[in-house]
Amino acid sequence: MKKLFAFCLMVVLAAGLLAGCGGGGGQQKAPAPEKKEAAKKIVLGLDDNFPPMGFVDENNKIVGFDIDLATEAAKRMGGEVEFKPIDWASKEAELKSGRVDMLWNGLDITPKRKENILFSDPYMNNRFIIFRGAGKNADIKDEASLAGKIVATQSGGGTIEDYLDGKPELTKKFKEFKKYQDYISAFMDLENGRIDAVVCDEIIGRYYMSKHPNKIEAVDVTVGPSAQFGVGFRKDDKALRDKVQKALDEMRKDGTMAKISQKWFAADITKIDKK
Repeated sequence: MKKLFAFCLMVVLAAGLLAGCGGGGGQQKAPAPEKKEAAKKIVLGLDDNFPPMGFVDENNKIVGFDIDLATEAAKRMGGEVEFKPIDWASKEAELKSGRVDMLWNGLDITPKRKENILFSDPYMNNRFIIFRGAGKNADIKDEASLAGKIVATQSGGGTIEDYLDGKPELTKKFKEFKKYQDYISAFMDLENGRIDAVVCDEIIGRYYMSKHPNKIEAVDVTVGPSAQFGVGFRKDDKALRDKVQKALDEMRKDGTMAKISQKWFAADITKIDKK
């Protein structure tokens, strides 16, 4: 049986060799069609614990405002995006090494970062504003009108805490200045009337508002320093930067960006301050 199998194999191989050695006069085999190269998947680096910009939901899926923006941008570019959680403290190294193609997760545009990162145009302001209880303290209209009020923010050395600590001429006029371990606790006390105002990141406060409608109100005035969010790329990857920028410009123009903002913040907060 083994000899018969070997003989059959030799016949098949011989036939193949003869077919392959045919003369030039015979019919030539048609060339195989060229394979189209698949569109390169764009790898997006993010901190997946930054709601509402990018975070893991109860279904263990990465979701968020920036996630929706990036997904729509990739769709318009005709490609696909992969969301890759990274050590955010090492984001510039992750980008430079090529392990990710872009950083898109509430990334402030700063002069220092511009030395190592190529940025898109700003797509959102990152600022601090005041929140008050719905229908309460209508006289709170700016930081000066916080005088005589119980005012809260989050402790832990954040930008707004540093700003308020550095303005004793303002905080000494507060009835009380309270610092909470997290903003959720502060907002719960705001809803219950235990405090009068919370000074907070706009994106965090408006996201909370969207989950607790008719409980708190935003005072649309910037308090302290503000920054702007942008998408970060490798310094030499202008081609990708320009493609993403084109998609963002289209999304702003046709209202898609505003629609995504309404979904996450119950307001369009994608308008950009002139700097």
